[in-house]
Amino acid sequence: MLEASVIFAAGVWAGTINVIVGSGTLITFPTLLLFGYAPITANVSNNIGLVAGGLSGIHGYRAEALRHRSLLLRLAPASAAGALTGALLLLVLPAEAFKTVVPVLILLGLVMVVAGPAMQRRTARRHAQLGSAPPASRWTLPAGIYLLGIYGGYFGAAQGILLVGLMGVLLTIGLQDINGIKNVLGTIVNGIAAVTFMVVAWDRIDWQVVGLIGTGSLLGGYLGARIGRRLPPGVLRAVILVIGALALVKIVFFD
Repeated sequence: MLEASVIFAAGVWAGTINVIVGSGTLITFPTLLLFGYAPITANVSNNIGLVAGGLSGIHGYRAEALRHRSLLLRLAPASAAGALTGALLLLVLPAEAFKTVVPVLILLGLVMVVAGPAMQRRTARRHAQLGSAPPASRWTLPAGIYLLGIYGGYFGAAQGILLVGLMGVLLTIGLQDINGIKNVLGTIVNGIAAVTFMVVAWDRIDWQVVGLIGTGSLLGGYLGARIGRRLPPGVLRAVILVIGALALVKIVFFD
């Protein structure tokens, strides 16, 4: 009962911060390792469970996401393809293959979050001069989303921070709208990876863990949307930076 309660609570917290920021995997994955689950089983089961939190987060941020339906339709295939690639890589590469690059990716994401407002103003000026989106951004953004989809399908820790950072630099829309898009793309990645795991790695799934994390993250996603949508952009950016910095410290010094 203690183990089940802790895993459920980790799912609630992960679902909450995934919707607001991202990096919920940094809570649930170590929790599962603490209770003795094998790394691949923990990663696969955690990924499937967190899909539920993504769905409740999408529902909470549905207004922001629907405002950018055409952009989502353009980026969703890149996320799906990346997720499939990453999920298959998880099953063939060593479990520690991405560990060395995770801190670098998180740091890069935080830098992009900080630089986002200035880069958005620059992009907006360029957009106004050209009368359309800069040519580079038409392929840079989908390419970046695909690469982050690979990372998300493979491990996914702080994937949300990286998505917010990338879109904050290349798009001119508000941070809350970016967060709504991030929730959709992140859930697509988790969903595609989950289906892939169920097809090719059924024996690696612990369905009790999936149920506990799924139920917890479903509640957490609802809470995260209610909290996140009420945060002013400056406060939301600060929350992203604080949680991202804590995640970076944890990975570098405690993993």
